[in-house]
Amino acid sequence: MSRLQPSFVLGYHGCDGEVGERILGGETMVASVERYDWLGGGVYFWESDPIRAREWAEWKVGKGDYRTAFVVGAVIDLGNCLDATTRDGAEAIEVAYASLIDASTTAGSPVPKNVKARRYLDCAVINHLHRLVLDSGESPYDTVRGLFPQGERIYRTSGFWRQTHIQIAVANPGNIKGTFRVKA
Repeated sequence: MSRLQPSFVLGYHGCDGEVGERILGGETMVASVERYDWLGGGVYFWESDPIRAREWAEWKVGKGDYRTAFVVGAVIDLGNCLDATTRDGAEAIEVAYASLIDASTTAGSPVPKNVKARRYLDCAVINHLHRLVLDSGESPYDTVRGLFPQGERIYRTSGFWRQTHIQIAVANPGNIKGTFRVKA
């Protein structure tokens, strides 16, 4: 498959201040492996949007999960990217969904369901796709990229939402080429 997107992007990771300082000090970023992660397992970034990353970190402070909101910037090489904004990416996800349904039916196991922002099914499909790629002997995906319309419409009949964002899950930590401090 040809590479259609730029190789390097800037991503912004919302986190707790203590964690952010450790990352800037050289500590490896920890991948999320929650069953509801929208793009499967990986280190999550908002592409080109430090404000959205800060809003998320502040939301986590409000929930009591973080003490202080912090944003770490990163240079990310998308590498072999599963890009859900392209036809090829959407087709790969569709094939993985059908395969997951077939495997679940054969095994007699329940198929996860998405519940609002908890994307159990989406996560299972992306993680299943990662396994299919590995089992086929193809190069594994380094990153997964998706567009998510969120928030309220900007105006009544708008096709634009206030919190729309492109999110990247970095599955291969070697594709995080460097980090930098983001001014508050």
